[in-house]
Amino acid sequence: MPSSVGVLDATDLRLLAAMIEDPRAQISDLAVSLSLARNTVQSRMRRLLRSGAVRDGGRDVDLAAIGYDVLAFITMEVDHRELDSVVQSLGTSPHVLEVFETSGRGDVWCRVAARDTHNLQQVLRGILKLRGVLRTETSLALSEHIPFRAGPLVQRTLTDA
Repeated sequence: MPSSVGVLDATDLRLLAAMIEDPRAQISDLAVSLSLARNTVQSRMRRLLRSGAVRDGGRDVDLAAIGYDVLAFITMEVDHRELDSVVQSLGTSPHVLEVFETSGRGDVWCRVAARDTHNLQQVLRGILKLRGVLRTETSLALSEHIPFRAGPLVQRTLTDA
């Protein structure tokens, strides 16, 4: 899929933000909330979909298209007395995409996005400074082979019913 880095302008970014905020918004709703013409929103949406900046029916944003090329998975060992505050602090970082409490080798797993490896290092340093984080292990995503999907489980549930 072609990358759109450098092609997105402020209007495109406002449109992406509005779509994320209200995934069910219709084109006309987006136009009103952004003070844009309906045709402008519709043509921008088509361009975002064609370029790959927006995927899966227009609601899944390609982070590389907005300049976040590095995706990492961080496993953290956490002092359990500080677990809630660590999770709360992680939630304040725009770089943290999702957080799970896990069993096994680590206590907390999160997925983060960064502009480059220097930006990732800053994010990691911020995480390591959190009270209660004892150690981390970071793995970089090199490529995505199967994006998140729920469709096969829904289909399986339908056939099992």
